[in-house]
Amino acid sequence: MDRQTLSIMKACEAVGVSRRTIYNWISAGKVEYVRTAGGSIRIFADSLWRDKDARPVTASASTSVAHAATTGHSA
Repeated sequence: MDRQTLSIMKACEAVGVSRRTIYNWISAGKVEYVRTAGGSIRIFADSLWRDKDARPVTASASTSVAHAATTGHSA
C-alpha cells in the first residue's frame, strides 16, 4: 500500500504549524519526506502524527481550552 504524502503547505494546514516549523522538523529528522522528480518535497502524512505528543497544540485546540477555562464549560 502506498503511503499518503502531503505538500509542505498541506502539512502545515494539517497540523497547524508554519512552513518554517515543517522545514525544522525535516532537518531534525522528526518527519519523513520524499523529493519528487521535479524537486518538490512531499511529507509522509503518517509521520506528522507519529510523535503527536511532541507536536505543538494548534490554535483551535488552545482556544477551546482557554474558552472553557474562562466560561466554566468543558472543552
